Amino acid sequence: MSTTPLSHDEILHLLTPAMRQLVQHIERAKRPAFHTLPVAQARAAYDGVAGLLDVPPPDLARVQALRIPTRDGAEIGARLYAPRPQGEGDPLPVLMYFHGGGFTVGNLATHDVLCRVLSVQSSAAVVSVDYRLAPEYRFPTAVHDSWDALDWLVREAEGLGLDGRRLAVGGDSAGGTLAAVAAVHARDIGLPLALQVLFYPGTCAHQDTPSHTRFAHSPLLDEALITWFFQQYIDEVDREDWRFAPLVSADVDGVAPAWIGLAEVDPLVDEGVAYADKLRMAGVPVELEIYRGVTHAMMTMSRAIAEARQAQRDAAKALRDAFGLR
Repeated sequence: MSTTPLSHDEILHLLTPAMRQLVQHIERAKRPAFHTLPVAQARAAYDGVAGLLDVPPPDLARVQALRIPTRDGAEIGARLYAPRPQGEGDPLPVLMYFHGGGFTVGNLATHDVLCRVLSVQSSAAVVSVDYRLAPEYRFPTAVHDSWDALDWLVREAEGLGLDGRRLAVGGDSAGGTLAAVAAVHARDIGLPLALQVLFYPGTCAHQDTPSHTRFAHSPLLDEALITWFFQQYIDEVDREDWRFAPLVSADVDGVAPAWIGLAEVDPLVDEGVAYADKLRMAGVPVELEIYRGVTHAMMTMSRAIAEARQAQRDAAKALRDAFGLR
């Protein structure tokens, strides 16, 4: 495999026809790259395109706004999705979900459809967490928020009609990092999790894998944007901290089983594979899927990209199996 950057045309050649057409459409629109904008404008631009490529939002019996207290006295928002009303039937198992966006952009609204789909297809509840973003809140605030949210959910599950004994964590990209780290935290506090669902998670301390070089100019997530995200989020001296880079964690023995879904044409693909290997070497059951011919961020493109719909179905099945649901 090449360890030199692929050209734009070489990358396009690797994509499925639908993914290639979408990338070319985005390029023709000539929108400014996020990393060239002030943070507030980058967030607004991200919000503006979120949902455009998703399937229509499926209806759910219950969608509820929540507030979660954090260790520093603040509160963060969250949103509960459930396929049936509270009090109807047995308490629902629940996936706590952390959205992607490089720790800098994204929110509950940008990942609303994905969380709805996962709830409908898994027959489980989903709690999506609006953790605080950089640069206003730099590392490790997002990590602390994710841990505080998980601890809160365990305490409050019964009152919300949820089953605190059947929990999973999940996320995409930066949210996948938070989910992987939350799974280690759960192990450390003696909280059993049924599953960790990781869509193309960031796991390594530095951008030094072959896929970071090979796909340095990849569409939707290139090295310039990754560097900008990390500049907002973390000081260089902290990048070897396992809470940023779970691949350098000294010990992942006994963490929850993992379902990991990766995009083939993605700078992060190698570190996702490496983290799957690390878990397997520690005896953790892992199911790894690599979706061919698609890029990073494909999980919020389910109307346009068949592989995104397949990944959603695969993750939902893994959740159903882990929770013991039909």
